[in-house]
Amino acid sequence: MKIISDVNELKTYLRKKNKTIGFVPTMGALHDGHLSLIKQSKKECELTVVSIFVNPTQFLADEDLDKYPSRDEADKKICKFAGVDVVFLPQVKDIYGADEVSLAAPNVRGFVLEGATRPGHFDGVLTVVNKLLNIVNPDFAYFGKKDAQQLNLITLMAKQLFMDVQIVAVDTVRESDGLALSSRNIYLSKEQRKEALKISLSLYEASRMVQKDVYDVAMIKEAMLEILKPLEIGYVEILNREFEIVESVEIGNTIVLVEALVGTTRLLDNIWL
Repeated sequence: MKIISDVNELKTYLRKKNKTIGFVPTMGALHDGHLSLIKQSKKECELTVVSIFVNPTQFLADEDLDKYPSRDEADKKICKFAGVDVVFLPQVKDIYGADEVSLAAPNVRGFVLEGATRPGHFDGVLTVVNKLLNIVNPDFAYFGKKDAQQLNLITLMAKQLFMDVQIVAVDTVRESDGLALSSRNIYLSKEQRKEALKISLSLYEASRMVQKDVYDVAMIKEAMLEILKPLEIGYVEILNREFEIVESVEIGNTIVLVEALVGTTRLLDNIWL
């Protein structure tokens, strides 16, 4: 496994390889969710690149940038064990300059759900993903379905900017009890972790209701909100896969999304129906 920090060195190295490249961009603190992306890349591509970069531009002023878990040495060992070919480990100065060209999230779907309470967050996400895709120039880039809005916006960016990369959505990985894997789960106490299970339970209830031919969005959301009590809810939404509001679930074109605060930890989860 090769570890590279310099942008030009990475570009030159990959160009010389002339292989099908799969790319997994991460912010480190790797877990089994990241490993599922790596496995998918290794299955479909000749060479797999993983980036580890905590992107400062997607954090708001009052958010947890300084507290975000950093485990570079452990992450490198995980990548080596997983068979990653190249780890890209840049510094902030390698990615950002003093006078940046701006890239803005779309005015509609970039400012709902996560974007409604975190203005500028998706500007930062799209900017860094755009930069990383231009550096690595992969054939395929792998993202988890857990961050569904991020996935939707990155897919839209690749399409609208005519980028020569296929964005691949990979299913959410869960603990045996249903909790979606997240780097932020380490912040949860034992009691908070039990409370966090209400999130996945509410999503399973939505799926169960649809299986029983209940398609009314208002009824499903009411049942979910009852399960989620007394968590502080950011949102419970049922949208189509273009992130448009719907009144009735359409099988194969619906995402049920939850954001909730457990203690001081903000957790996201969703289910695709």
